[in-house]
Amino acid sequence: MHDMSASASLATAHLVTLAEVDQNKVTPGILGFLVFAALALAVWGLMKSMNKHMGKVDFEEAPDPEADTPRKTSSTAESSGGAGASGKPAGPKRS
Repeated sequence: MHDMSASASLATAHLVTLAEVDQNKVTPGILGFLVFAALALAVWGLMKSMNKHMGKVDFEEAPDPEADTPRKTSSTAESSGGAGASGKPAGPKRS
């Protein structure tokens, strides 16, 4: 039994040296951890809420009114690379 109390006192002495605070060392401590944890939970909650709201979005783009109007001259159509003189889209050039 004497050996048991010696090891217990040694362990207690070791814990006491760990508990000593170095005044020259700056640490965030428990308050820093709690603030960081609160911020992490807030960001997680905001991301979850954003994903839920983005899932509800039903976005359909309105058709472009300029896309339906025919081109004025064939020279502007050819220079823009769109349709050819016949009005059909230009296909790949063959050599």
